[in-house]
Amino acid sequence: MNIYASLIEILLVEDNPGDVELMHEAFSDSKISNSIHVTGDGEAALDFLYQRNGYENAVRPDVIFLDINLPKRDGKEVLNIIKNDPLIKAIPVVVMTGSAAERDILKSHRIHADCYITKPVTLASFLEVIRSVGEFWLGAVKLPPRSVEQAA
Repeated sequence: MNIYASLIEILLVEDNPGDVELMHEAFSDSKISNSIHVTGDGEAALDFLYQRNGYENAVRPDVIFLDINLPKRDGKEVLNIIKNDPLIKAIPVVVMTGSAAERDILKSHRIHADCYITKPVTLASFLEVIRSVGEFWLGAVKLPPRSVEQAA
């Protein structure tokens, strides 16, 4: 099955409603058909991924956009859990955060973030970065299949 002929499922883990709105706007311009699922904290992101606590019908995302500064469970903890679980570790995780701190960048890469992007400050720059990242991850990159059965 070619997942690129179908809808790309995105999990956006972001607690800032303004950033969520901007992500929706930037991805709506994408030439790739996509569906964005949003969770506002790290615990809800894990519930979504493990299909529990109200997310029993959640789809497996093709890519995850993860803020590291989150309530309940921070993004680094969520990233660590994802990348240590053989069932979901193949899902690409794009860390997208306001932090440009070297310790956050290094820690995210050490726990296997697929990339780390610092959110730009200006609206125009933010939208441009999201569009570029979206085009790369949703268009150029070959994403892994959603399930083990599809890979066989």
